[in-house]
Amino acid sequence: MIKRALATAAALVALPLATQAQSLQYPGFYVGIEGGGTWMFNTTSGTPLGTGTIYPDIGWAAGGMVGYDFVGPRVEIEGIYRRNTATVGAGPFNAFGAAKDDIGVLANILYDFNAGGVIVPYIGAGAGVAFIRSSALGFSNDTTQFAYQAILGVGYNIDPQLRVNLDARYYGTTNPWLVGGNSYSNNNISAMVSLQMRFGAPPSVAAPPPAPPVAAPSYMVFFDWDRSNLSEQALNTIRQAAGQYKTRGNARITATGHTDKSGPENYNMALSLRRANAVKDALVREGVPATAIAVIGRGESQPLVQTADGVREPQNRRVEIVIQ
Repeated sequence: MIKRALATAAALVALPLATQAQSLQYPGFYVGIEGGGTWMFNTTSGTPLGTGTIYPDIGWAAGGMVGYDFVGPRVEIEGIYRRNTATVGAGPFNAFGAAKDDIGVLANILYDFNAGGVIVPYIGAGAGVAFIRSSALGFSNDTTQFAYQAILGVGYNIDPQLRVNLDARYYGTTNPWLVGGNSYSNNNISAMVSLQMRFGAPPSVAAPPPAPPVAAPSYMVFFDWDRSNLSEQALNTIRQAAGQYKTRGNARITATGHTDKSGPENYNMALSLRRANAVKDALVREGVPATAIAVIGRGESQPLVQTADGVREPQNRRVEIVIQ
């Protein structure tokens, strides 16, 4: 039961590692480029011609990011440029053009669902600073504002190094100035496509299959009841073991003695050692170096055939010779 529990625990520990080995996503740094469109919300602002409504056109955005992927959570620094033009209506017959150039530098925190899979939905949020230039009527104002955004998207892991993302963002800043010290609301929705490249991901190389285990040659020598002397059959077996040793070069031999359960336990332990040493002596006579032979006594603790205590069983009176 203990061995089974340990094997189960080892399998559970190895399971995340096996899953990780199949992942398309690994911890490490990444860089990316992005681009898309922006839809700025209608807003109002004071102008030299009176209070006007700003009607933005569809704009565009482009930028890039540098980040670190923890496989699940991600953190990144993003730099993005947004450009919007607009028409400002400042009365029933008065209208003029305006433009906004917005450079945002934001720190984003994102979380990937199904990290490591092919399709990876994600959410995120960011905060930072925006450098905004607002232009109208031949004037321009440069202001620095607090910027923030919320992100909802989905990624496609092409392979462990390349990923494509499509996301929607709500982006806003504190109010910049238009003209004459008048402010306006700067909020928009962006649709962005990005391509990211990861660094440090291990190559997708299949592990070679494990080599099949090679069984160590082994031989069995049997004994009469309460004896440690070697029969002619036993000597022939020992000669075969010695010949096998000589063909293997630098090998080691283990001679393990056993008894049946017909005697006292302490006596049987000593008897098993005498049998193992008798085999060792015979191996030495056949040309095996004594230093290459290890002798072990197991007594009656490891019977080949299970019996009740006191039973004489010929199969249990043995020495096992293993060549490694």
